[in-house]
Amino acid sequence: MIEVTNESAMRELGERLGRLLQGGEVIELVGDVGAGKTTLVRGIARGMGVDETVQSPSFTINRVYDASNGLQLSHYDFYRLADPGIMRSELDEAVHDKRVVVVVEWAGTVEQTLPADRLTVTITSPTESTRQLALQAGGERTQRVLEALV
Repeated sequence: MIEVTNESAMRELGERLGRLLQGGEVIELVGDVGAGKTTLVRGIARGMGVDETVQSPSFTINRVYDASNGLQLSHYDFYRLADPGIMRSELDEAVHDKRVVVVVEWAGTVEQTLPADRLTVTITSPTESTRQLALQAGGERTQRVLEALV
């Protein structure tokens, strides 16, 4: 369990995680609205060398960012979709592209599309400003990332 006490600390944690990613990783973010998922993704993007401002994909479902090292960050949010339709195929393609780091929020409708070897980050809010993050690796690749992070 990792505890962060403000947005800056959440971004810094994300940045540390982003520096560890090499492409082909999948990260599932679990947490209520306002838990800090997009703030964490902003840090991941910074750590990967993304220069663009990361915005929540709540209304667009997916946003893709180019990193300075040739990788891409593909950020999905399935909150508003009961049936992902063609977006499931797009997600499946991104998950299998070794140049892409995939981050998925609200993955319930696409869970079967995600690989078992993914890093699941569950964010809870015990207080208004404090966030607790439980990180679980689903396989060898994400276990190595998790061990390097903590």
